[in-house]
Amino acid sequence: MGLNMVVGVLVDAEDDHADMVRADFAAIGGLLERAGLPRWAEPGPAGAKSEEFEAWGYSGLHTVRRLAVHLAAGGRLPEPLGEGSRAVDDPLLREVYETPPGDPPGPFDHLVHHSDCGGYYVPVDFAHVVVDDEAPGGCLGSSVRLLAETRRLAEALGLPEDLDPHSEEVFEAADAEEPAAEGWRRHGVESYVCLQLLRAAKASVATGAAIAFV
Repeated sequence: MGLNMVVGVLVDAEDDHADMVRADFAAIGGLLERAGLPRWAEPGPAGAKSEEFEAWGYSGLHTVRRLAVHLAAGGRLPEPLGEGSRAVDDPLLREVYETPPGDPPGPFDHLVHHSDCGGYYVPVDFAHVVVDDEAPGGCLGSSVRLLAETRRLAEALGLPEDLDPHSEEVFEAADAEEPAAEGWRRHGVESYVCLQLLRAAKASVATGAAIAFV
């Protein structure tokens, strides 16, 4: 699928990669301090466990972001993507991607204004996405805010947040050739990714570990 999220990235990291991640976390600590935000440190790997969450590749993450920007702009979800259509070609999503996060922050800034291939979310509650050249991936998000935002999106979808993303009914909806007539199954891939984002954000907040895109 091409894109995974990991909580507890240091647990199974080999030496060279672990050194790189620790350098990233040191940079994040500096960013939080300069922004006047609470201090944070990744828990040590001893006794911890690593959890991995799939995001249906890069395209899956963009489909969820497409729903979010339409919900923010018009208060309703867009129609499902047509066959052969790509979320990144959606005019509204492209416009939002080209516009830096504003003040006050939007309702889905932490979901939308973040790298799709790198960077981190940390379990610190801050309203504005940290956009900085020194941030790994260019942006630093809050997993606390990501959890709230994905819950808001799940509610709009009518998606039970305790639904197992690996269940047969979720996979059937995500793989369906035609979208269902109503409910969360109408946006099958988006629902799968939303559930994975929810699980990753919950794990981050519960353990104090960052979400890393790998």
